[in-house]
Amino acid sequence: MRTSKQGIGGMTHLALLAIPVILAVIVGCGGSSGGGDDDDAAEPDATTTTTEPEEDIVVQASDFVNLADMTPVRGYFINNLRGHLDEAVAVAENPDGGTYPVGTVIQLVPFEAMVKHTEGFSPETNDWEFFTLDATAQGTTILSQGGAEVVNRFTNGSCADCHGAAEPQFDFVCENTHGCAPLPIGDDVITGLQQSDPRPRQNA
Repeated sequence: MRTSKQGIGGMTHLALLAIPVILAVIVGCGGSSGGGDDDDAAEPDATTTTTEPEEDIVVQASDFVNLADMTPVRGYFINNLRGHLDEAVAVAENPDGGTYPVGTVIQLVPFEAMVKHTEGFSPETNDWEFFTLDATAQGTTILSQGGAEVVNRFTNGSCADCHGAAEPQFDFVCENTHGCAPLPIGDDVITGLQQSDPRPRQNA
């Protein structure tokens, strides 16, 4: 799914390494060097800090909403399933690129999407998962999801192959200037598809 009116990556996958949640656990190893209440008793002196890996997301069909309820950026749309929308938009708006936070959803048109997972989910796709969707007045149905096996509807090629052409600093997200091949449709067609999203509005 290519971002911008020319598409999110040579493909339309509306279609980032995530900021981990770090928990510091301080463990004191108590004890004294002598008996009783000696003022010189040894203080706890062992500190252990552990970093727990961020739990990955499980994407549901209901996570995909009407494009008009997402945040527009240069002709494509962003959401974040973990509440990190501001961080995701900041990456999208940074001309130098960046890594999108876990839970970021990017869509160019209603029937394709890409979602960012935790580090290690899919190294070959920079931890993005691609989706083809059926968008109707009743909501969204997931038709296919995954990596290289998900096919772009505009080019009939792999979404991962198209996005893989993006320059590394743009975290697998394509725009006209990111190194991806252009989509075989014009901006007017893309705009028409976006405006015809049939799914019910959440904020109407």
